[in-house]
Amino acid sequence: MKTLHNPLQQRGVTLIELMVGIVIGLLVVAVAMGALMVSRGISGTVSDASAIQQQGAYVMRVIGQQLRQTGSLYLNPNPTGGSNTDVLSPVAFEIKAAAVSGGNSFAQESTLAGAGDTVTTGFRRYADNVFMVAGTPASGASAATFGTDYLARNCVGAPGNSSTDQLIESIFSFDSAKSELQCGGNGVTTPQPIVQNVAQFQALYMVQTTDAAGSKIQYTKGSDMPAAATDPTWRRVQGIQVCLVLYGSEPINMPAGSTYTDCSGTSVDMTTLAGTRKNRMHLVFRNTFQLRSQGLI
Repeated sequence: MKTLHNPLQQRGVTLIELMVGIVIGLLVVAVAMGALMVSRGISGTVSDASAIQQQGAYVMRVIGQQLRQTGSLYLNPNPTGGSNTDVLSPVAFEIKAAAVSGGNSFAQESTLAGAGDTVTTGFRRYADNVFMVAGTPASGASAATFGTDYLARNCVGAPGNSSTDQLIESIFSFDSAKSELQCGGNGVTTPQPIVQNVAQFQALYMVQTTDAAGSKIQYTKGSDMPAAATDPTWRRVQGIQVCLVLYGSEPINMPAGSTYTDCSGTSVDMTTLAGTRKNRMHLVFRNTFQLRSQGLI
């Protein structure tokens, strides 16, 4: 008798099952890509905000270092001219340092100046006694001496020890064409940028006035201050409020009407700005610096 054998049956997936699997796989990839893009956007925004915060803190530190010294004078611990080592002996304020060999002179009347987007600071420059290594003698023991060094510098690290200038001068200026806050002064030929992506720079001067009604301090815009640095109004400035607006480099999908309030109190819509500022994060930094006591002023 002949035995009938059933033919072998092939098992696998149908075309419909294959298509369903592919669709599910594409959906998973799409969801993963969407989550990745959202995560990248959030990470970019956070990094952008962090970078702006660091730049703002840096530039305020640079400006504040110069403003807090503005108008400071050399204290002569021995105004009588004799040799006195008593630290409690009377001291005297200098009021002027004449130029030496053509260097910048120093005078109280011209230690502060400015305009709408420019601030110039100045203070007395003098050498300090510092501990300096003179060299190593033949015996092998290190020899050290006390020397003099000019420790004070302006915003760009000038002037050097070889300079005869009696004035440390820093000139902060806003270049709107380059969106940079620049700084120059004595000892440098060209202003150097200290921060980029600057949308606005403004200085308000705290001017103290005294009359029959008493003493009062009011904020005055740089554009309303006198042009001459020797005007008595500049001598009555007790502090400066610096306002700075920085913007980021990461484009953000902002909803319409996303605004910030600038240094002048104006509401600015970030979605309608032109160029590199459009749809960019804008942060406002504002700080008030009190000037150092100006002695006889």
